[in-house]
Amino acid sequence: MDLRKRVYGGIETEGSARAAARRFGVSASTGVRLAQRMARTGSLEPGRQGRPAGGGKLAAWRDRLSGWVKVEPDITMPELVAKLQANGGPAVHPSTLSRLLCAAGYSYKKRR
Repeated sequence: MDLRKRVYGGIETEGSARAAARRFGVSASTGVRLAQRMARTGSLEPGRQGRPAGGGKLAAWRDRLSGWVKVEPDITMPELVAKLQANGGPAVHPSTLSRLLCAAGYSYKKRR
């Protein structure tokens, strides 16, 4: 953030994004993008990265998967994948289902 503020301060004083970028040793496109970000959002904070939580191809199936696990608590992840695909769901890896169920509050317990 410090460099972003200094570069933008240079843009304000020099009037040129490219000149300010040269002065601080960053690319000209970085200076231009900082000026555009400030004009568009009013902030120099970097944008959030990644996909928003709660999306993905299993979002529509979350409740149905939870229901299947409640009915049959000892179902394995490969069995759950097969059941999902048999019901027209997307092809996913068992570990993907495991992460989804752990996020939903289910825990994994090994039994002897």
